[in-house]
Amino acid sequence: MSNDQPFVDLRKYDQSWFDRGRPGWYILLWWLVQAIAFPLTPQPLNILRCALLRLFGACIGKGVLIRPTARFTYPWKVTIGNHSWIGDNVVLYSLDQIRIGEHCVISQKSYLCTGSHDIQDPAFGLKTASITIENGAWVAADCFIGPGVQIGANTVIGARSSVFTNMPAGQVCWGSPCCSKTLRIKLDPPTTP
Repeated sequence: MSNDQPFVDLRKYDQSWFDRGRPGWYILLWWLVQAIAFPLTPQPLNILRCALLRLFGACIGKGVLIRPTARFTYPWKVTIGNHSWIGDNVVLYSLDQIRIGEHCVISQKSYLCTGSHDIQDPAFGLKTASITIENGAWVAADCFIGPGVQIGANTVIGARSSVFTNMPAGQVCWGSPCCSKTLRIKLDPPTTP
């Protein structure tokens, strides 16, 4: 181990300015419900998981499917549009707002992260920024979506991609860092009766 001095001094870390959106006891209650009730709900009882999230302030549309192993840091900062799917072991680290549109798929093991730290701040200051995933987007398995990212409508984010910048609508994007590829998707929207 070298004798180099650390740039950060974690004793100076202060997030007293950060508003979690609810009092501490409420957050603890949510974490207990999520740790105990959420994973114990059988797969077909999706309606119960959606009801629990709504009870704790999430805005959940109709027909939303959420797997029992999905995790929500602060559900009152999450909006999920109609008929969207949240897969197994997805983490919505919602220090800031996470907005997921209609008919979106967030596949298993993906991590939507609205928080980070200022690496130029010796106090390692907390930084947050919202995430928006527009209608019809698919975030494939094991992706990382960083703070402040907007994913355009009907865009596909390829498996294991790391997304740090906005992705345009109607594109297939992949990589680490993720970038838009030349393949363009043109699908006719489904007809509704």
